[in-house]
Order: sequence, then C-alpha cells, then structure tokens
Amino acid sequence: MMARPLAAAALAAAALPAFPQDGCPHRGELDTPYCDADGDLLADPPRDPAKFRNPGTIFFTNSPHDDPAAYRKLMQPFVDHLGACTGRRMRYFDVHSSTAAIEAMRAGRMHVGSMSSGDMAFAVNVAGAKPLGIRGDAAGPQGYQLWVIVRKASPFRDLRDLKGKRVAHTAPSSNSGNLAPRALFAAEGLVPDRDYKPIFSGKHENSILGVAAGDYDAAPIAHDILVRMADRGVVKMDDLRIIWKSAPFPPGGLSMAHDLAPALARKIRDCTQAFRFPPGMREGFQGADRWLPVDYRKDWELVRKVARESGQGFDRAAYDRQKAGEEKARK
Repeated sequence: MMARPLAAAALAAAALPAFPQDGCPHRGELDTPYCDADGDLLADPPRDPAKFRNPGTIFFTNSPHDDPAAYRKLMQPFVDHLGACTGRRMRYFDVHSSTAAIEAMRAGRMHVGSMSSGDMAFAVNVAGAKPLGIRGDAAGPQGYQLWVIVRKASPFRDLRDLKGKRVAHTAPSSNSGNLAPRALFAAEGLVPDRDYKPIFSGKHENSILGVAAGDYDAAPIAHDILVRMADRGVVKMDDLRIIWKSAPFPPGGLSMAHDLAPALARKIRDCTQAFRFPPGMREGFQGADRWLPVDYRKDWELVRKVARESGQGFDRAAYDRQKAGEEKARK
C-alpha cells in the first residue's frame, strides 16, 4: 500500500467542529467534546449511531519521536497487514510534530496511529483516542527506560555534574524526554529549571545526535530509540556514556479514533491482536513480536503519575501550551 505524506497544514484545515455532548455525567480530564460516563478514563463512543464513522480508507500516522522515514519503513508491514485484514485501503502520512498527529485524530483525519507514551495521554484527553495495543511478547509488555546520556569523553559521571550545563529535553509532552526528568531528577540532586535550563530539541533523535556532536552536554532520552539509532549506524554506543537509568515505563502504543463504527473498530482490534511482527520489526523493537491489549487506566498510571508530580498534566490547557511552544519554535 502506498505511503503518502500529507502536510500538517492540510490536516489542520480539515479540522471538524467539535461540540460538547449534552448531559455528560462525568468527563474527568477529557476535553469537552468527549464524555466518560463509564469512568474508564477514555472517551465513550457516540450515543447517536449516525455519528459513527466507517471510512473506506484508513489513515495511519505516528507522533514523531525518531527518524520519520526509518520509523515508517519499520511500521509498514503492520500497516499493510491492517489493510489486507480489514479490507480497507491504507494511507500512511507523516506529520512534523506530536501536536500535528493529535490534531489529525481530533479532526477526524487520522483513524489509527502510533503514539509515544506522553503523546498517547494527550491524544486520549484531547482527541478522544482509544489505546489499541502496546508492544510486547508472550511474556508481557515491553517496557522502556529513561537514560541520561553524555559523551564518553566528557567528565560527567553523575546527574549532579550537570548543574549549569547544556541539557536537552525533547518536547513538553514527552514522558522520558521531559516529564519524567522533572519528576525524578530532584531526588538525585538535580532540579530542572533551577539547576539547568532545559533546551528543547524537538525529538529524541535530535537530543541523541546533539549529545554525540557535542551540541549538548547531556540528554534524557528513551533508551529504545537510542538502540534503534545505534543498530542503523546513525550513532555509536561506544561514543556515549549512560550516567543514569530509570525504572521501566510502558512503551508507546497504537490508538484508534473513539467514533469508528463498532464493527470496524472490532475488526481493527482483532487484526492488530492477530499480527505477529516480521523479523525486521522484531529487530527494530528489541525483540517485541506482537501488539498486546491495553488497559489504559492501569498501563498508563505511571506515566500519569509522573506528569502529575512534574506539574505538567495532560489536559487541554497543557496541550495548548505545548502546541503554542511548537508553533513558536517553528517560526
């Protein structure tokens, strides 16, 4: 199936108006177009059957967190499988930022996609995303760690050595690239915004390349992205030193729109659970061989807890701040 990039501007232009549901008994952190009457933290399906969508073409995207072309190539076998299994056409398109991917789902222009851990929480609350699967194998979900990397030739051995240094964070919504450092570093003797001013690089790949090139002294990054870059020969692990590791976090995962026709939503879910990664995907995802079912309340509890403790959150106000920051950075 052919992959065709779409401009983020076109996605935004296609945005559909969203209206609050009347009589919603509980919404939680969900934005006003959505309701969570059953209390599972996710947007309920439309109550009016006429509002279900049953597209002939399923649009797939991902929130950018490492090289978009390499990630698209890695995911293409699954995208092709989803098209063949559902009997629908598939179009894979690239976006330039995390907020562009979330806006695409909110606007009804994205039906299924891959999100990083932090972006998934924003997509749930702001765009009505329904988590669909996380990477794993027969033993269970595959976690990832926050690693803090420095150049091997540098003198830095401990987080406290980074006071006053050039430390790259990725993006405001990133769990390992921003939220977790803000929540976890203080106990190690390093407080972001007090002991150093984070420099937002935009994505993990930029942070990693910046450290390797000496543009940054250090960076908190998702370890699996570094491993994929090293496997492709983009960076050499021998050139870097890991000075701190976190406990495992849930990996980023798949999500789908909350308002897909029930039969199509079930088919997408069944097709996803039946898929087994081919060798290239297993290698690219460090041994994961399947998508496992998601319990968002349980599986994302640590991510939500880290966000709360960092003072950031995943509500609409926090999302608007991130979006404004990304737009300012592009100017």
